[in-house]
Amino acid sequence: MNKKDIRILLVDDEPDILEIISYNLSKEGYTVFTAKNGVEGIKKAKREKPHLIVLDVMMPEMDGVEACEAIRKIPELKPTIITFLTARGEDYSQVAGFDAGADDYITKPIKPKLLVSKVKALLRRLKTEEGTTNVTVGDLVINREEYKVIKDGEELTLPRKEFELLSLLASKPGKVFKREDILDKVWGNEVVVGGRTIDVHIRKLREKIGDDCFKTVKGVGYKFVE
Repeated sequence: MNKKDIRILLVDDEPDILEIISYNLSKEGYTVFTAKNGVEGIKKAKREKPHLIVLDVMMPEMDGVEACEAIRKIPELKPTIITFLTARGEDYSQVAGFDAGADDYITKPIKPKLLVSKVKALLRRLKTEEGTTNVTVGDLVINREEYKVIKDGEELTLPRKEFELLSLLASKPGKVFKREDILDKVWGNEVVVGGRTIDVHIRKLREKIGDDCFKTVKGVGYKFVE
């Protein structure tokens, strides 16, 4: 997906914040929309169907937490990534945000370069192109929207990182994914992990999905085999 095809909605009641963030993300090539409060944000989210929403917490008319809860009830916006932007660092704000359905949290003020880097990391979580929900490979069905894996008619329970790793490899059977690409796409900037982390997750997937489904390409990475 090209950057220009990625739609980002910024919702904040401070004009200066909207202008600065909008400018920097537009300069990166993203298509950016803005809203001044939660009510307007919900309307624009319904209309534009953004891939990412950057949502301020403290706003008039409807705060960010209420807006997030409302957005999460809209079926077509279920895949949308939502991150809160707020100057408040209290734990209860973060807990309320995550309970409302937020995916992440950004504390302001934040330098433009760091913000762009954070947005790029969040966008790596996009699981698939618009309109594509399931990936079927042999007797394996991966529902990337609902985080479900069905093998031989039985649903498997996978931790999030195992699911994302499986989803990545199975998206292009036969393609060798380099270790650095796997770390970038599955873990991004979330945590610092070593190469052994991938090996451990592959071992667990082999136990659950089947040893023959994953091939190690020594010194390079892994691929999914149909």
